Amino acid sequence: MQITMVGTGYVGLVSGVCFSEFGLEVICVDKNHSRVEQLKQGQVPIYEPGLDDLVRSNIGSGRLKFTQDLEMAFANSVATFIAVGTPSRRGDGHADLSYVYTAAKEMAPYLPNGVVVVTKSTVPVGTGDQIEETIATARPDLKPGIGFDVVSNPEFLREGSAIEDFMRPDRIVVGAASERARSVLRQLYRPLFLRDTPFLFTDRRTAELTKYAANAFLATKITFINEMANLCEATGANVQDVAKGMGLDGRIGSKFLHAGPGYGGSCFPKDTEALVQMGRDFNAMPKIVDTVALVNSERPEQMAKKVIEACEGNVSGRKIAVLGLTFKPNTDDMRDAPSIGIISFLQNAGAQIYAYDPAGMAGAKKILQNISWGDSAYSVIKGASALVIATEWNEFRALDLERLKCLMKDPIIVDLRNIYRPVEMEDAGIKYVSVGRPDN
Repeated sequence: MQITMVGTGYVGLVSGVCFSEFGLEVICVDKNHSRVEQLKQGQVPIYEPGLDDLVRSNIGSGRLKFTQDLEMAFANSVATFIAVGTPSRRGDGHADLSYVYTAAKEMAPYLPNGVVVVTKSTVPVGTGDQIEETIATARPDLKPGIGFDVVSNPEFLREGSAIEDFMRPDRIVVGAASERARSVLRQLYRPLFLRDTPFLFTDRRTAELTKYAANAFLATKITFINEMANLCEATGANVQDVAKGMGLDGRIGSKFLHAGPGYGGSCFPKDTEALVQMGRDFNAMPKIVDTVALVNSERPEQMAKKVIEACEGNVSGRKIAVLGLTFKPNTDDMRDAPSIGIISFLQNAGAQIYAYDPAGMAGAKKILQNISWGDSAYSVIKGASALVIATEWNEFRALDLERLKCLMKDPIIVDLRNIYRPVEMEDAGIKYVSVGRPDN
């Protein structure tokens, strides 16, 4: 079976490569000529552990191809996946669907009879209806439900573990109206059926909303435990023990109960905003999600103030070292990373920022200004008045504390990810501040 993947961004590339690993013939299409040529050579333009090897092996097997030839890409496809970006629209927070609708319009002339068009992109409720109308208008010879189907199959990939998430997902959600379309999706995901992966077959609008609901709930858990961390700091309680006590309740679960500088990345910020706007459009305002987005937007400033307080209320003219810039480890994604707001606030307070990240430096340099960049953790620590751990990369989890103490001007660590134990810092003679925990 052959499928076409429209878009070779994060979702499109990972999905296309993993489908080819399942044994399908996959043709990936993208408007970006240089990206297509780069991928043809097996050069992956995004950071995702293990993706490079899978791209090269599946190109070598002949199952994975990259092209800008639309006629060739769609001619023999049983299914076409739309996996283009849906960023927040400037000014109002709605999802920008221009790339989705452009993709539908431009591929319509080349779609074969009987094709299943699948939206992988995260799209608001009703988008599938518009895609169906766009294709039907451009191709009156193809009747919806007969000549083609439009299906919603949202992705649930986490950056840094996307391949594992695709190969061993918690569930597959498919919103389809016809049994024929459902049958095609079953065939495409056949290896997962054999592993007894849960499949939810539902209607298209429900599938579209499910993705937003899932991301908004996870963002809510993160924001909730951050608010509990604030309360722990005020009362002397320990947020890690609070989270453990909550997480042991099977109704709650332990995941996403890690206090820190707030959520970021390519999904949670834009999806919570889009869900709020969707609620306004349908006169069903999700007040909890609206509050979650507001509280999270305030979190970076709170974290920066924590750093300033650790420095006796003044960082003006002082060197502050920041370890970790990406919104989470094992990715190079800087989109809406908490570090951006934290650093900007510290700079406004007069701090001189020295920063290092194992994978996010290139992206960070496009966003952050007046930063001194290091090539290792210790290169930015030397002479610092405080060290801020903003992202919990593994290489920051076992720093040589004696070396660190000797290198720093003032041995102060502000650990925004709680990766160290206060007692070991106390033993090392380092002033240590974490999130939602007693400092000793």
